[in-house]
Amino acid sequence: MLGLKLKTDPRWANIAESNLEEILSDHCWCEQKAASNALYIITNNSENVELVTEMAKIAIEEMEHFQMVHNIIQERGFEFGREVKDDYVNQLVKFTKKGGSRNDALIERLLFAAMIEARSCERFKVLSENIKDKKLADFYRELMISEANHYTTFLRFARKYSEKVDVDKRWQEWLEFEGELISNYGKKETVHG
Repeated sequence: MLGLKLKTDPRWANIAESNLEEILSDHCWCEQKAASNALYIITNNSENVELVTEMAKIAIEEMEHFQMVHNIIQERGFEFGREVKDDYVNQLVKFTKKGGSRNDALIERLLFAAMIEARSCERFKVLSENIKDKKLADFYRELMISEANHYTTFLRFARKYSEKVDVDKRWQEWLEFEGELISNYGKKETVHG
């Protein structure tokens, strides 16, 4: 369904589980950044009522996820670490087409968001199927479903609002790029690492 070119090696879940404090802190920050992205889209596209309505829902849901992960961190007596730059996301930012019309920028932003949600969904699936911690496995299964819904929402809006970008063609370019990019990751206890 996601169309990702390279699946995460299930052994990455062992790396993540070996340092739950690190993965949970990183995950918490990912949720905050996802909420910020939805707010960014609202700020720059306030005239698109349906888009604003859905992005507001996503921003709220992402902050609810932030709170859920933060609660798990506290319950386990972990420290909520400082934000660490996400190299994977920064590489996706570099791939984003610059220039063009305001509409072109919106479509790129939606595809960028869809890509992150797709990979996060896939990573949460790997965690849900491979970690021994039953409570966290169930938690990540629930979040996997949410990420899949966000992924399809971003893609749907890219198709709906595109004025001249061939969204399906550009999405394939995103998938190809990400497939090559992700081969360099999966060795750290971070959501995209």
